Amino acid sequence: MSEAAQVFRATENHVKIIGRTYEHNDVLWLALSGGGVEFSFYGKKAEITIKGDPIATSGNNEARIGIYVNGNRVIDDMVKQPVKKYTAFESDTDQHVTIRVIKLSEAAMSTVGIQEIVVDAQEGIKPTPANEHKIEFIGDSITCGYGVDDDNVPGTFTTATEDVTKTYAYLAAEQLQADYSMVSFSGYGIISGYTENGEKLLTHLVPDYYEKVGKSEGIFDGTLVPQSLSWDFNKFVPDLIVVNLGTNDDSYTEDDPEKQADYVKQYVEFLKMIRSNNPEATILCTLGIMRDRLYPFVEQAAKDYMEETGDTKISAMRFDLQSEADGYVVNFHPSEVTHRKAAEKLVAEIKEVMGW
Repeated sequence: MSEAAQVFRATENHVKIIGRTYEHNDVLWLALSGGGVEFSFYGKKAEITIKGDPIATSGNNEARIGIYVNGNRVIDDMVKQPVKKYTAFESDTDQHVTIRVIKLSEAAMSTVGIQEIVVDAQEGIKPTPANEHKIEFIGDSITCGYGVDDDNVPGTFTTATEDVTKTYAYLAAEQLQADYSMVSFSGYGIISGYTENGEKLLTHLVPDYYEKVGKSEGIFDGTLVPQSLSWDFNKFVPDLIVVNLGTNDDSYTEDDPEKQADYVKQYVEFLKMIRSNNPEATILCTLGIMRDRLYPFVEQAAKDYMEETGDTKISAMRFDLQSEADGYVVNFHPSEVTHRKAAEKLVAEIKEVMGW
Protein backbone atom coordinates (compact mmCIF):
# COMPACT_ATOMS: atom_id res chain seq x y z
CA MET A 1 0.00 0.00 0.00
CA SER A 2 1.18 3.55 -0.75
CA GLU A 3 1.26 6.52 1.60
CA ALA A 4 -2.35 7.22 0.61
CA ALA A 5 -3.44 3.97 2.31
CA GLN A 6 -6.23 4.39 4.81
CA VAL A 7 -7.58 1.88 7.30
CA PHE A 8 -11.29 1.54 8.05
CA ARG A 9 -13.46 -0.58 10.29
CA ALA A 10 -16.60 -2.05 8.77
CA THR A 11 -18.98 0.37 10.51
CA GLU A 12 -22.06 1.96 8.98
CA ASN A 13 -20.21 5.27 8.61
CA HIS A 14 -17.97 3.58 6.05
CA VAL A 15 -19.92 0.63 4.60
CA LYS A 16 -23.49 -0.33 3.81
CA ILE A 17 -24.44 -3.15 6.15
CA ILE A 18 -26.15 -6.13 4.48
CA GLY A 19 -28.32 -8.38 6.64
CA ARG A 20 -27.97 -9.03 10.35
CA THR A 21 -24.47 -8.34 11.63
CA TYR A 22 -22.92 -7.63 15.01
CA GLU A 23 -20.00 -5.44 16.00
CA HIS A 24 -17.76 -7.00 18.64
CA ASN A 25 -14.18 -6.08 19.58
CA ASP A 26 -13.92 -3.70 16.59
CA VAL A 27 -14.83 -6.49 14.16
CA LEU A 28 -18.10 -6.73 12.21
CA TRP A 29 -19.33 -10.31 12.61
CA LEU A 30 -21.48 -12.12 10.05
CA ALA A 31 -23.49 -15.23 10.88
CA LEU A 32 -26.57 -15.50 8.68
CA SER A 33 -26.60 -16.35 4.97
CA GLY A 34 -26.02 -13.32 2.76
CA GLY A 35 -24.77 -11.07 5.55
CA GLY A 36 -22.04 -8.65 4.54
CA VAL A 37 -21.05 -5.13 3.55
CA GLU A 38 -20.77 -2.96 0.47
CA PHE A 39 -18.72 0.18 -0.11
CA SER A 40 -17.28 2.28 -2.91
CA PHE A 41 -14.12 4.32 -3.44
CA TYR A 42 -11.99 5.97 -6.11
CA GLY A 43 -8.48 4.60 -5.90
CA LYS A 44 -5.87 2.00 -6.77
CA LYS A 45 -6.09 -0.81 -4.22
CA ALA A 46 -8.28 -2.45 -1.61
CA GLU A 47 -7.39 -5.10 0.95
CA ILE A 48 -9.86 -6.75 3.28
CA THR A 49 -8.85 -8.58 6.45
CA ILE A 50 -11.20 -11.40 7.40
CA LYS A 51 -11.28 -13.01 10.83
CA GLY A 52 -12.33 -16.61 11.41
CA ASP A 53 -14.14 -17.96 14.44
CA PRO A 54 -12.93 -21.14 16.25
CA ILE A 55 -14.56 -23.29 13.51
CA ALA A 56 -12.06 -21.85 11.00
CA THR A 57 -9.32 -24.14 12.27
CA SER A 58 -11.58 -27.16 12.89
CA GLY A 59 -11.46 -28.45 9.32
CA ASN A 60 -15.23 -28.90 9.27
CA ASN A 61 -17.90 -26.70 7.64
CA GLU A 62 -15.98 -23.44 7.82
CA ALA A 63 -17.58 -20.23 6.57
CA ARG A 64 -17.55 -19.56 2.82
CA ILE A 65 -17.18 -15.96 1.67
CA GLY A 66 -17.42 -14.15 -1.64
CA ILE A 67 -15.80 -10.80 -2.44
CA TYR A 68 -17.11 -8.86 -5.44
CA VAL A 69 -15.57 -5.99 -7.37
CA ASN A 70 -18.01 -4.02 -9.53
CA GLY A 71 -20.43 -6.95 -9.51
CA ASN A 72 -17.90 -9.68 -10.36
CA ARG A 73 -16.85 -12.26 -7.77
CA VAL A 74 -13.08 -12.05 -7.54
CA ILE A 75 -12.58 -14.06 -4.34
CA ASP A 76 -14.43 -17.21 -3.29
CA ASP A 77 -12.84 -18.80 -0.26
CA MET A 78 -13.35 -21.00 2.77
CA VAL A 79 -12.22 -19.23 5.93
CA LYS A 80 -9.73 -21.75 7.33
CA GLN A 81 -7.43 -19.62 9.45
CA PRO A 82 -7.85 -17.14 12.30
CA VAL A 83 -6.96 -14.09 10.17
CA LYS A 84 -6.44 -13.67 6.43
CA LYS A 85 -5.84 -10.62 4.25
CA TYR A 86 -7.34 -10.54 0.75
CA THR A 87 -6.32 -8.16 -2.01
CA ALA A 88 -9.69 -7.52 -3.61
CA PHE A 89 -8.61 -4.86 -6.08
CA GLU A 90 -5.31 -3.52 -7.47
CA SER A 91 -4.66 -1.12 -10.36
CA ASP A 92 -1.95 1.23 -11.61
CA THR A 93 -4.54 3.97 -12.08
CA ASP A 94 -7.32 5.34 -9.91
CA GLN A 95 -10.68 3.73 -10.65
CA HIS A 96 -14.23 3.91 -9.37
CA VAL A 97 -14.74 0.66 -7.47
CA THR A 98 -17.65 -0.92 -5.60
CA ILE A 99 -16.80 -3.84 -3.33
CA ARG A 100 -19.26 -6.25 -1.75
CA VAL A 101 -18.29 -8.87 0.84
CA ILE A 102 -20.90 -11.63 1.35
CA LYS A 103 -21.10 -14.65 3.65
CA LEU A 104 -22.14 -17.35 1.17
CA SER A 105 -22.71 -20.14 3.71
CA GLU A 106 -25.28 -20.35 6.48
CA ALA A 107 -25.21 -19.34 10.12
CA ALA A 108 -25.69 -22.72 11.76
CA MET A 109 -22.18 -24.03 11.03
CA SER A 110 -19.82 -21.07 11.32
CA THR A 111 -19.41 -17.30 11.49
CA VAL A 112 -16.88 -14.86 10.12
CA GLY A 113 -15.72 -11.31 10.85
CA ILE A 114 -14.59 -8.32 8.80
CA GLN A 115 -11.66 -6.94 10.75
CA GLU A 116 -10.50 -4.06 8.57
CA ILE A 117 -10.58 -2.55 5.11
CA VAL A 118 -7.45 -0.85 3.78
CA VAL A 119 -7.65 1.24 0.62
CA ASP A 120 -5.27 3.29 -1.46
CA ALA A 121 -7.77 6.08 -2.06
CA GLN A 122 -7.37 9.70 -1.00
CA GLU A 123 -11.07 10.18 -0.29
CA GLY A 124 -11.34 6.88 1.60
CA ILE A 125 -14.43 4.66 1.33
CA LYS A 126 -18.14 5.37 1.61
CA PRO A 127 -21.25 3.21 1.99
CA THR A 128 -23.13 2.47 -1.23
CA PRO A 129 -26.58 4.09 -1.16
CA ALA A 130 -29.54 2.23 0.32
CA ASN A 131 -32.05 0.81 -2.14
CA GLU A 132 -35.63 2.04 -2.21
CA HIS A 133 -37.11 -1.31 -1.15
CA LYS A 134 -36.22 -3.69 1.68
CA ILE A 135 -37.10 -7.39 1.97
CA GLU A 136 -36.56 -9.87 4.80
CA PHE A 137 -36.54 -13.58 3.91
CA ILE A 138 -37.27 -16.20 6.57
CA GLY A 139 -36.50 -19.73 5.48
CA ASP A 140 -34.68 -23.05 5.65
CA SER A 141 -32.05 -24.84 3.53
CA ILE A 142 -33.70 -23.68 0.29
CA THR A 143 -33.17 -20.04 1.25
CA CYS A 144 -29.59 -20.84 2.36
CA GLY A 145 -28.62 -22.29 -1.04
CA TYR A 146 -27.90 -25.71 0.46
CA GLY A 147 -25.63 -27.77 -1.80
CA VAL A 148 -26.39 -25.67 -4.86
CA ASP A 149 -22.82 -26.14 -6.13
CA ASP A 150 -22.89 -29.96 -5.87
CA ASP A 151 -25.08 -31.98 -8.22
CA ASN A 152 -24.13 -35.29 -6.58
CA VAL A 153 -27.65 -35.96 -5.27
CA PRO A 154 -26.75 -38.71 -2.75
CA GLY A 155 -23.78 -36.67 -1.50
CA THR A 156 -23.42 -35.05 1.91
CA PHE A 157 -23.87 -31.44 2.85
CA THR A 158 -20.88 -29.15 3.25
CA THR A 159 -20.68 -25.37 3.52
CA ALA A 160 -18.20 -25.42 0.62
CA THR A 161 -21.07 -26.11 -1.81
CA GLU A 162 -23.55 -23.68 -0.25
CA ASP A 163 -24.03 -20.34 -2.05
CA VAL A 164 -26.81 -17.97 -1.05
CA THR A 165 -26.25 -15.78 -4.12
CA LYS A 166 -27.72 -18.54 -6.34
CA THR A 167 -30.97 -18.76 -4.37
CA TYR A 168 -34.44 -17.57 -5.34
CA ALA A 169 -34.28 -15.07 -2.44
CA TYR A 170 -31.01 -13.37 -3.38
CA LEU A 171 -31.95 -13.35 -7.08
CA ALA A 172 -35.38 -11.85 -6.34
CA ALA A 173 -33.81 -9.09 -4.24
CA GLU A 174 -31.35 -8.33 -7.05
CA GLN A 175 -34.09 -8.23 -9.69
CA LEU A 176 -36.23 -5.93 -7.55
CA GLN A 177 -33.18 -3.80 -6.63
CA ALA A 178 -34.04 -4.31 -2.98
CA ASP A 179 -31.85 -4.46 0.09
CA TYR A 180 -32.34 -7.77 1.88
CA SER A 181 -31.85 -9.56 5.16
CA MET A 182 -32.11 -13.33 5.58
CA VAL A 183 -32.95 -15.46 8.58
CA SER A 184 -32.54 -19.02 7.36
CA PHE A 185 -31.25 -22.31 8.74
CA SER A 186 -31.06 -25.70 7.02
CA GLY A 187 -33.36 -28.33 8.48
CA TYR A 188 -35.38 -25.82 10.52
CA GLY A 189 -39.15 -25.43 10.70
CA ILE A 190 -41.99 -23.86 12.67
CA ILE A 191 -43.07 -26.84 14.83
CA SER A 192 -40.34 -29.34 13.95
CA GLY A 193 -36.99 -29.51 12.26
CA TYR A 194 -36.35 -32.16 9.59
CA THR A 195 -36.91 -35.60 11.08
CA GLU A 196 -36.57 -39.11 9.70
CA ASN A 197 -38.06 -41.00 12.64
CA GLY A 198 -41.41 -39.24 13.11
CA GLU A 199 -40.20 -37.63 16.35
CA LYS A 200 -40.67 -33.87 16.62
CA LEU A 201 -37.27 -32.13 16.41
CA LEU A 202 -37.57 -29.21 18.80
CA THR A 203 -33.96 -28.03 18.57
CA HIS A 204 -34.47 -26.73 15.01
CA LEU A 205 -37.24 -24.15 15.20
CA VAL A 206 -36.89 -20.80 13.43
CA PRO A 207 -39.24 -18.95 15.86
CA ASP A 208 -36.77 -19.70 18.69
CA TYR A 209 -34.06 -17.68 16.95
CA TYR A 210 -35.98 -15.13 14.90
CA GLU A 211 -35.39 -12.41 17.50
CA LYS A 212 -31.66 -13.21 17.79
CA VAL A 213 -28.63 -12.08 15.77
CA GLY A 214 -28.30 -15.68 14.59
CA LYS A 215 -27.85 -19.28 15.69
CA SER A 216 -24.51 -20.95 15.17
CA GLU A 217 -21.94 -23.49 16.30
CA GLY A 218 -19.52 -20.67 15.60
CA ILE A 219 -18.75 -18.07 18.24
CA PHE A 220 -17.91 -14.42 17.48
CA ASP A 221 -14.24 -13.97 18.40
CA GLY A 222 -14.48 -17.17 20.45
CA THR A 223 -16.40 -15.29 23.15
CA LEU A 224 -19.92 -14.35 21.97
CA VAL A 225 -22.62 -16.79 20.90
CA PRO A 226 -24.93 -15.23 18.24
CA GLN A 227 -28.05 -16.83 19.75
CA SER A 228 -27.39 -15.02 23.04
CA LEU A 229 -27.71 -11.63 21.33
CA SER A 230 -31.07 -9.95 20.73
CA TRP A 231 -31.51 -8.48 17.27
CA ASP A 232 -32.36 -4.76 17.06
CA PHE A 233 -35.23 -4.63 14.58
CA ASN A 234 -34.68 -0.90 14.05
CA LYS A 235 -31.46 -1.70 12.20
CA PHE A 236 -33.31 -3.12 9.20
CA VAL A 237 -36.96 -2.22 8.64
CA PRO A 238 -38.37 -4.30 5.77
CA ASP A 239 -41.26 -3.27 3.52
CA LEU A 240 -41.91 -6.95 2.82
CA ILE A 241 -41.24 -10.18 4.71
CA VAL A 242 -41.22 -13.44 2.72
CA VAL A 243 -41.70 -16.56 4.86
CA ASN A 244 -40.78 -19.92 3.30
CA LEU A 245 -41.15 -22.51 6.06
CA GLY A 246 -42.88 -25.89 6.13
CA THR A 247 -40.64 -28.14 4.05
CA ASN A 248 -39.02 -29.58 7.18
CA ASP A 249 -42.20 -29.50 9.26
CA ASP A 250 -43.76 -31.74 6.59
CA SER A 251 -41.30 -34.53 7.46
CA TYR A 252 -42.94 -34.57 10.89
CA THR A 253 -46.59 -33.73 10.13
CA GLU A 254 -46.90 -35.95 7.03
CA ASP A 255 -50.65 -36.58 6.51
CA ASP A 256 -51.59 -36.41 10.19
CA PRO A 257 -54.48 -33.89 10.55
CA GLU A 258 -53.69 -33.26 14.23
CA LYS A 259 -50.05 -32.42 13.48
CA GLN A 260 -51.05 -30.27 10.50
CA ALA A 261 -53.48 -28.36 12.73
CA ASP A 262 -50.62 -27.82 15.22
CA TYR A 263 -48.51 -26.43 12.36
CA VAL A 264 -51.29 -23.93 11.52
CA LYS A 265 -51.64 -22.88 15.16
CA GLN A 266 -47.91 -22.35 15.68
CA TYR A 267 -47.56 -20.61 12.30
CA VAL A 268 -50.19 -18.08 13.44
CA GLU A 269 -48.19 -17.51 16.64
CA PHE A 270 -45.02 -17.00 14.61
CA LEU A 271 -46.81 -14.48 12.38
CA LYS A 272 -47.74 -12.56 15.52
CA MET A 273 -44.09 -12.54 16.57
CA ILE A 274 -43.04 -11.31 13.12
CA ARG A 275 -45.68 -8.58 13.23
CA SER A 276 -44.75 -7.43 16.74
CA ASN A 277 -41.20 -6.78 15.52
CA ASN A 278 -42.18 -5.39 12.10
CA PRO A 279 -45.35 -3.33 12.55
CA GLU A 280 -45.44 -1.92 9.00
CA ALA A 281 -44.24 -4.77 6.79
CA THR A 282 -46.38 -6.72 4.34
CA ILE A 283 -46.03 -10.47 4.96
CA LEU A 284 -46.01 -13.03 2.13
CA CYS A 285 -46.21 -16.70 3.19
CA THR A 286 -44.81 -19.16 0.65
CA LEU A 287 -44.08 -22.86 0.28
CA GLY A 288 -43.66 -25.47 -2.41
CA ILE A 289 -40.22 -25.68 -4.05
CA MET A 290 -39.32 -29.08 -2.52
CA ARG A 291 -42.63 -30.14 -0.96
CA ASP A 292 -46.06 -28.54 -1.06
CA ARG A 293 -48.25 -30.88 0.97
CA LEU A 294 -48.46 -28.28 3.75
CA TYR A 295 -49.27 -25.39 1.43
CA PRO A 296 -53.05 -25.43 2.14
CA PHE A 297 -52.13 -25.11 5.82
CA VAL A 298 -49.88 -22.12 5.06
CA GLU A 299 -52.94 -20.50 3.47
CA GLN A 300 -55.02 -21.50 6.47
CA ALA A 301 -52.51 -19.96 8.88
CA ALA A 302 -52.51 -16.67 6.94
CA LYS A 303 -56.34 -16.68 6.96
CA ASP A 304 -56.61 -17.55 10.66
CA TYR A 305 -54.05 -14.88 11.53
CA MET A 306 -55.95 -12.29 9.51
CA GLU A 307 -59.27 -13.20 11.14
CA GLU A 308 -57.79 -13.27 14.62
CA THR A 309 -55.90 -9.99 14.40
CA GLY A 310 -57.71 -7.97 11.73
CA ASP A 311 -54.31 -7.49 10.06
CA THR A 312 -54.81 -7.62 6.29
CA LYS A 313 -51.20 -6.99 5.21
CA ILE A 314 -50.66 -10.69 4.60
CA SER A 315 -51.06 -13.10 1.68
CA ALA A 316 -49.82 -16.50 0.49
CA MET A 317 -48.20 -17.88 -2.67
CA ARG A 318 -47.46 -21.43 -3.76
CA PHE A 319 -44.12 -21.98 -5.49
CA ASP A 320 -43.97 -24.52 -8.34
CA LEU A 321 -42.51 -27.87 -7.30
CA GLN A 322 -39.02 -28.54 -8.61
CA SER A 323 -38.80 -30.96 -11.51
CA GLU A 324 -36.34 -33.68 -12.44
CA ALA A 325 -35.81 -31.94 -15.79
CA ASP A 326 -34.34 -28.93 -13.97
CA GLY A 327 -31.97 -31.14 -11.99
CA TYR A 328 -31.39 -31.68 -8.30
CA VAL A 329 -28.41 -31.06 -6.07
CA VAL A 330 -27.38 -32.71 -2.77
CA ASN A 331 -30.28 -34.48 -0.98
CA PHE A 332 -32.69 -33.48 -3.74
CA HIS A 333 -32.32 -29.78 -3.04
CA PRO A 334 -33.17 -27.25 -5.77
CA SER A 335 -30.72 -26.60 -8.58
CA GLU A 336 -29.71 -23.18 -9.90
CA VAL A 337 -32.31 -23.55 -12.66
CA THR A 338 -35.05 -24.23 -10.10
CA HIS A 339 -33.94 -21.24 -8.01
CA ARG A 340 -34.04 -18.96 -11.06
CA LYS A 341 -37.57 -20.11 -11.92
CA ALA A 342 -38.68 -19.65 -8.31
CA ALA A 343 -37.19 -16.14 -8.30
CA GLU A 344 -39.18 -15.25 -11.44
CA LYS A 345 -42.41 -16.42 -9.84
CA LEU A 346 -41.68 -14.59 -6.59
CA VAL A 347 -40.70 -11.35 -8.34
CA ALA A 348 -43.96 -11.36 -10.34
CA GLU A 349 -45.95 -11.94 -7.14
CA ILE A 350 -44.11 -9.21 -5.24
CA LYS A 351 -44.66 -6.71 -8.03
CA GLU A 352 -48.36 -7.47 -7.87
CA VAL A 353 -48.65 -7.43 -4.08
CA MET A 354 -46.37 -4.43 -3.46
CA GLY A 355 -46.87 -2.46 -6.67
CA TRP A 356 -43.09 -2.19 -7.17
